[in-house]
Amino acid sequence: MAIKIVIADDHALLRQGIINVLKLEDDFQVIGEACDGAEAVEKAIALTPDILLLDINMPRMNGLEVIKKINEQEKAIKIIVLTMHDDESYVMEVIKSGAVGYLLKDIEPGMLVAAIRSVYAGESYIYPTLAKRIFNEFSRTQQDKEKEKVCEVVRTISRREEGLTYREYEVLQGVCRGLSNQELAKSLFLSEKTVKNHLTNIFRKISVNDRTQAVLYAIKHKLVILE
Repeated sequence: MAIKIVIADDHALLRQGIINVLKLEDDFQVIGEACDGAEAVEKAIALTPDILLLDINMPRMNGLEVIKKINEQEKAIKIIVLTMHDDESYVMEVIKSGAVGYLLKDIEPGMLVAAIRSVYAGESYIYPTLAKRIFNEFSRTQQDKEKEKVCEVVRTISRREEGLTYREYEVLQGVCRGLSNQELAKSLFLSEKTVKNHLTNIFRKISVNDRTQAVLYAIKHKLVILE
């Protein structure tokens, strides 16, 4: 079964370049194009693609507004943002809005193809150097928070459907800071086996498969403390 794709970008030459790359893959099918945000929403709703490749800066409606409009329709469309913006604040804003992928326009064709396949398979995908910077940012901001703010978030989480325990929340915070299982075990005075068990429970409760997806979920659902 072909992966159906709609491309939304206000530069016709770039759209054509992307199409030329994607049509080399037997399992990809570009079913529509859009030259502005409003048209992107119209095409996505009408055609219901599996993947929407979306630029952020477009006429009539920007990418964040497009993501919001499409999510309001509750259609199973997975959105990958393809942009020139390499600021981690953009990444966080896009993820909070509901996109599951974030790529820069200077990527190699192979990375674009891999990202589409990963997102179609239910995973999240962030341009590697940006992902590293996000983890570093978490590490910096998490260490600067007061304990009372942490407790406030924990109290909020206890009322959420995730049902994370306090210890699971601590482990999730550590994951968002980029700590390894060994580092988590040392900082929380646990065995590595216990950390692995907590991670298994966390992944199950928030329906993710790996650490990157857990971090993205935590950002989107405000399970971590950010300035």
